Amino acid sequence: MGKLVNYVTKLHEATNRSYIDRMIDDKVPCIIKAREYEYDYWDGDRRYGYGGYKFIEGRWKPVAEAMIENYSLTNESRILDVGCGKAYLLYEIKQLLPDLEVAGFDISRHGLAESRKEIRKDLFHYRAQDIYPYGDNHFDLVISLGCLHNIRLHELQTALQEIERVGRQGYVMLESYRNEQELFNLQCWALTAESFLDTSEWIWLYNHFGYTGDYEFIYFE
Repeated sequence: MGKLVNYVTKLHEATNRSYIDRMIDDKVPCIIKAREYEYDYWDGDRRYGYGGYKFIEGRWKPVAEAMIENYSLTNESRILDVGCGKAYLLYEIKQLLPDLEVAGFDISRHGLAESRKEIRKDLFHYRAQDIYPYGDNHFDLVISLGCLHNIRLHELQTALQEIERVGRQGYVMLESYRNEQELFNLQCWALTAESFLDTSEWIWLYNHFGYTGDYEFIYFE
């Protein structure tokens, strides 16, 4: 199995969150709206999701640089983003390696439509838990950030095994918890998560389903 890495945690920790306020804000209708994964989830009121997920030049550049270095990406490489959303990370990687081949998919048509126009043609509507339309080892790197905890346990097997199948290297980032307080905070904050697992349970699942790539967890402290 791969290693525990730290690419996104710093960005995650830079955001302030009021856990109790979200929990008591008529949360069930908010969950239903968020799980449409369309305008309200990305760019509507904060109670439905991000509250405005906008492109900020350079925000994802340190993550892109770390991935390029750690996975030895070049202009001849191919990278796939599973659950890419607005694909800002793919855009930043492409800025650094203009001839690198990128691909990404997501279930959100709004997210895809709001991606940077320079890479929009390389993105498509698809589900993480379906068989991916690529051959074995087609990509030098497959990444997935904040996506797989939004599908159910019995669907995770296909998603993880497909990431493993189509990529020579992998990186998966998920929401998790290490103690009861973080579990409570996560349950307050989460709108779309289907699988609430602690770090040891996620690692067990990775091993059980044969995923050998790198991984990262973000926590709600």
